[in-house]
Amino acid sequence: MPTAKEVLKKYWGYDDFRPLQGEIIAALTSGKHVLALMPTGGGKSLCFQVPALMKDGLTIVVSPLIALMKDQVQNLKKRGIKAEAIFSGMHSKEVQNAFDRCIYGKTKLLYVSPERLHTELFQERLKKMSVELIAIDEAHCISQWGYDFRPAYLQIPIIRQYLPHVPFIALTATATEMVRKDIVDKLGLKEVAVFQKSFERQNLSYSVLYVEDKINKMLEILQKVSGTGIVYVRSRKGTQEVALFLKKNGIKADYYHGGLNTQERSKKQEAWINDKTRVMVCTNAFGMGIDKPDVRIVIHLGLPESLEAYFQEAGRAGRDGKKSYGVLLYHPSDGMDLLYNFKRNMPDIPTIKEVYHALGNYFRVAHGAGEGHSFDFDLVDFCKRFNQRGVIVYHALQVLERENYFALSDGVLTSSKVRFSSKHDSLYNFQTKYPQYNGLIQLLLRSYEGIMDEFCKINEERLAHHLKMSITDVITLLQGLVNYEILKYIPRSDKPRITYLTERIVKSHLYLNPKRFHFRRKVIENNLKAVVQYAETKHICRSQQLLFYFAENNATPCGTCDVCLNDQRSQNDVEESADIESLIQYHLSHSMLFLGELIQRLPQITPEQLILIVRQLMEEGTIKVGKDERMEWVG
Repeated sequence: MPTAKEVLKKYWGYDDFRPLQGEIIAALTSGKHVLALMPTGGGKSLCFQVPALMKDGLTIVVSPLIALMKDQVQNLKKRGIKAEAIFSGMHSKEVQNAFDRCIYGKTKLLYVSPERLHTELFQERLKKMSVELIAIDEAHCISQWGYDFRPAYLQIPIIRQYLPHVPFIALTATATEMVRKDIVDKLGLKEVAVFQKSFERQNLSYSVLYVEDKINKMLEILQKVSGTGIVYVRSRKGTQEVALFLKKNGIKADYYHGGLNTQERSKKQEAWINDKTRVMVCTNAFGMGIDKPDVRIVIHLGLPESLEAYFQEAGRAGRDGKKSYGVLLYHPSDGMDLLYNFKRNMPDIPTIKEVYHALGNYFRVAHGAGEGHSFDFDLVDFCKRFNQRGVIVYHALQVLERENYFALSDGVLTSSKVRFSSKHDSLYNFQTKYPQYNGLIQLLLRSYEGIMDEFCKINEERLAHHLKMSITDVITLLQGLVNYEILKYIPRSDKPRITYLTERIVKSHLYLNPKRFHFRRKVIENNLKAVVQYAETKHICRSQQLLFYFAENNATPCGTCDVCLNDQRSQNDVEESADIESLIQYHLSHSMLFLGELIQRLPQITPEQLILIVRQLMEEGTIKVGKDERMEWVG
């Protein structure tokens, strides 16, 4: 077996590891479970990639982000390392081929989404793999205490049933002490080796600036600080408005949000990464999986949803180790507005049930029907017809998705999807009875492996070409099979869509776990309060506040944030005043002087500053003024 340093040198060209990397790798190769807490840009990936190449078998990496999976696999392949990624939206044949390469080939790392873990196909293929290590990236997602809880992460312990003796490594860049304990508990790990790298970023200066005019302050900052930047805003509309403002003021800017299609997002990202765009104005959809080390400044125009999110987003600045800035622009009303809007816009359980019921009526889905069916969703039209507020509906949909009633897709052009709902025997009988569907059914079964078990992406144009018929005829046949309940068909769309994951049930029977609902609501509220407290605390170093939040209680003041700089200015002012007072004492102790004479004798001090200190000394009785208005020092 090659040593860790041999692997590091061969594939990455480095002679030695960063702090903690070597210790983590040693623990994993000795068979221990590991919890690794390292800040963004701290080299987490090497902690499992190097051991993967030291071992003979396969390493499975669970990651929540498709963009991140693709990026890491691409980078590994460039280094000559065999890696695969399996995620939603892949053609079933691509999935099967990837699995085959993991079982029969020499693939070293397999990246999968957490949703994939509970599928029958994955579990069957897993049994045939020679797995030697499991890595859980963004492990905080498994904790309900976490700011980014994802129910699919709770499926991860399924792997342990099949691989009880394989070491796990859980990695995260942001986790409070409570979240760390929850990660270990939820994964069912015992005797875990915990490695924590300080979250301190000495080259990154954090500041909260209290301003009335955020837009012009942002412009002023970007004009002073050169280099690439990111500006985070809270709304999609805001990204476009702010980017346009910057462009009008001579700054190369663009906007980015989750509603853009894949091609647009990729094009904008590439332009920014390659310095064709200087500033990206975005929602929090931007940044994950994008590694640009020379970002000099990250500005938040609005409050983030948690300190974890802020730490990650601001932490995208200065990954090259050079001086960089994270700036939060804060208006006195921001904190109050954030908490007010949370209470006003977070629906209660009866409201969520009402939204669910209204959606069923909007889509004309009968009770007991709808499972697997998808519908284009026009939020504005829905709210108008059912007298609902958009933000309430948005949050209600998030809860319904978390409870697995709906799947939500953004306004991105997606491929059509098909899954057979009829079993093989019933399907054969149907083909015999309705031969006009036989050609399409055979083509689907032949072209898309796994289509009996899961949704597969299809291309109607390609099907039409093979069947020598029009696209309209193919769609008609697909709709016919839907009507006969032979398959489920989700047509492609560039509009937001809602897919029913279960049949529609009566409103009164809709079950939302009240304990889980109120728990998550409280977690979100506490996260928001922590952000407001950070923004409004003016006497504790910003870096210290963030580090305290992540249980680093021995942090020292950074010396570069707005709080530390104000303290230094205050101290300097005190020292300067003391020096001026000594000069005044010297001159007035030797002779009585008019104020004008004193000003002439101390030209290095501004008259305004000198007059202010003289007045203070007169009020204290240290300086006495005679009838002729000359001053003397009486001490």
